[in-house]
Amino acid sequence: MHNQSSRVTEFVLHAFSDDQKLQTFHFTTFLAIYLMAAIENLFIITVTISSHHLHKPMYFFLSNLALQDLGSISVTVPKSMANSLMKTKTISYNGCICQVFFLVFFTASHIFLLGIMAYDRYVAICNPLQYETVMNGTACIQMAISVWSIGLLYSTIYTGSTFTIEFCTNDINQFFCEIPQLFKIACSDSYIIAFLAVWIGTFVAFIYLTLIVFSYVQIFRVVLKIPSAEGKKKAFSTCLPHLVVISLYFISGSFAYLKPTSRSLSTMDLVASLFYCVLPPLMNPLIYCFRNKELKMAFRKLTANLSTQFLPSCH
Repeated sequence: MHNQSSRVTEFVLHAFSDDQKLQTFHFTTFLAIYLMAAIENLFIITVTISSHHLHKPMYFFLSNLALQDLGSISVTVPKSMANSLMKTKTISYNGCICQVFFLVFFTASHIFLLGIMAYDRYVAICNPLQYETVMNGTACIQMAISVWSIGLLYSTIYTGSTFTIEFCTNDINQFFCEIPQLFKIACSDSYIIAFLAVWIGTFVAFIYLTLIVFSYVQIFRVVLKIPSAEGKKKAFSTCLPHLVVISLYFISGSFAYLKPTSRSLSTMDLVASLFYCVLPPLMNPLIYCFRNKELKMAFRKLTANLSTQFLPSCH
């Protein structure tokens, strides 16, 4: 079947349920989750920018991570909510391209940023005397630009190769344009180039994850040699949240992409996709803020400043 992709003008996405009450429940649940994730990540970005004592490499990269989380959840969830609200299941061909492009963009840049954040903790704990020299303002900005640029480059190459595929059907077995499901509806042998791009990206991500693990092995070796219990506690408090975020991201991504694609949409497929699309953007801010005294103090200070500015104007 030749030039099938050129005749596909839209794709059909699968709803969570055809029942109207369940669709309403799906909309309200997704709306609550999206608003919570947006507020949490905007909170981190706002507090980091407005609080001068948080103008440090760790919080600079954390604000970039929050921006990526906000972007990634905005790629899939709003469209799914809109479909439930308007009782439709379709997404345009160009809309699907945009979903794939931005999902890969935020995912790739997210992975590389997690590596930069691990390197930041490695330098801070293993080479504290060189920290200010190595992680200076210019270096941090260059690292952040590199992370976003690599994500943009890989996403451009990957999306371009993916949509050279000839699709034999327009029925996507997921609530968004998920990459494995696009490969599933491709005509035979037309997805080889895109599939190769996926494996190259997977290989690079594996190498990168190995370097992150190596960094944390070195970090824990140094931390365990710290004589004071207070020193160990302080070091672990800055490392463990990042380690939990890394584990959550890679485990959820592996769970979603390494499982075999089924012929029909199963509960496991939905759980897997929700696990890596929704859970990290929702949980990452909570993980970082749970025991971070600096973020809590900055939030209280920001709230106090805003209240003193708005209260006099009300009288």
